[in-house]
Amino acid sequence: MQKWLWFSSGLFLVLTAVCIYFEFYYIALLPAALAVVWAAFFKIEWLYYLVVFFTPLSLNLEEMKIGGVGMYLPTEPLLFGMLLVFIFKVVSGKSIDKKIFTHPISYFIYAYLGWMILSTITSQMPLVSAKFVITKMWFIASCYFLAVHLFQKAINTKAFFIAYMIPLCGVVIYAVTRHAEFGFDKESAHWVMEPLYKDHTSYGAVLAMYFPIALGLLFLKNLSLIQRSFLMVLFLILTIGLVLSFTRAAWVSVVGAAFVLIIMQTRVKLSTLVITGAVASILVLFSWEQIQIALESNKQESSDDLDEHVSSISNVSSDASNLERLNRWNCAIEMFKEKPVMGWGPGTYQFFYAPFQRAEDLTIISTKSGDGGNAHSEYLGPLSEQGVMGMALMVVLLLMVCHYGFKLYYRTKSFEMRLLGMISFMGLLTYFIHGVLNNYLDTDKASIPFWGFIAVMVAIDLYWLPLEEAARKNR
Repeated sequence: MQKWLWFSSGLFLVLTAVCIYFEFYYIALLPAALAVVWAAFFKIEWLYYLVVFFTPLSLNLEEMKIGGVGMYLPTEPLLFGMLLVFIFKVVSGKSIDKKIFTHPISYFIYAYLGWMILSTITSQMPLVSAKFVITKMWFIASCYFLAVHLFQKAINTKAFFIAYMIPLCGVVIYAVTRHAEFGFDKESAHWVMEPLYKDHTSYGAVLAMYFPIALGLLFLKNLSLIQRSFLMVLFLILTIGLVLSFTRAAWVSVVGAAFVLIIMQTRVKLSTLVITGAVASILVLFSWEQIQIALESNKQESSDDLDEHVSSISNVSSDASNLERLNRWNCAIEMFKEKPVMGWGPGTYQFFYAPFQRAEDLTIISTKSGDGGNAHSEYLGPLSEQGVMGMALMVVLLLMVCHYGFKLYYRTKSFEMRLLGMISFMGLLTYFIHGVLNNYLDTDKASIPFWGFIAVMVAIDLYWLPLEEAARKNR
């Protein structure tokens, strides 16, 4: 064994010297690559936490004008490798608990991916849609199926939360430091987080997702003074980042999630909440003209002043950001009308929405070439790209997450597990609310926590609740 160690070390040194001579410096990455391969087969949880840790720090090559490829480094190559390992484990029958594959949310995921694949076949840009679907698959394989398996242990769940929050706080410090150079004004808040986040809305969405996580972890029992102080520092940093992000949708999503938490604490049934929501939606529909008149009377522009910035949320008469969002939504609806069943293909909205822009909807930030991005809605985007089923599946996922969120909160007796399930649900709710106004599930920044939070809830439902129920029966 020792001889092989000396031989391999010597061979690597010779190989390194040759590569350096020919100016091929990437050889220095070989040890790291070998370590990743080893972890993939023998310590998959280490690789998972590595991906989670690097997600807030990942860089998009396309946005940095490198290679013209829309890939996040280093996370997406690692996720692709984990997808291959996941497929190997499933085929060989190793290490993955089969109960995970038969959970109702897992069945939903099969339908979700299945419909996406079908709409890829009929896509107007099959290659774009195929890449979109493969990206979804490696997010889901690693951040849902493998994660559920890891989250059987509560300590792994807490490690997942912390592994993302620490570098996210690093991003906040970086952004706030840059922001301070411009007097914390609104305009610079739009780009100070670049290149780590593409804009303040995606940055704010992730901060909103982790706000309830950071707050909830402070209530864990049996924490040392150092641990609690550390968590308090993380919470304060994330709070500062959320406020200074100037992301109105993120603020609204946190308030919305807090409202649902209050409802949960009064033990209102989910069915009552759904019926109330449906009735409210009908009332809004029949009162839309009066509501629209009231909204158009709001002339408050987005502003450096936080009170005025909040007031501008409902300004649909002159606020360019709000008006452009309406433009994108109208385009999505018109695209749906033309292809209502299968849609234009996953990931293709940005390539086809331009001709659907109406002159009266164009704003100062609209582009006639239609190169401004996506539909700004996690519901209308799939509606245009995958037809009516695309939007329906997102609504079903929302209802399923709400069902398990309420179920875990009401039925879990362990304080720690109920807390972990509740903060995961709150984090997801912020994204579902934010998803009305923006969509980021095509990025690693949002997808990894999104599917990870769902995995936390499924793990509690699969592994903790049955133990509690069995213990109650044996009393």
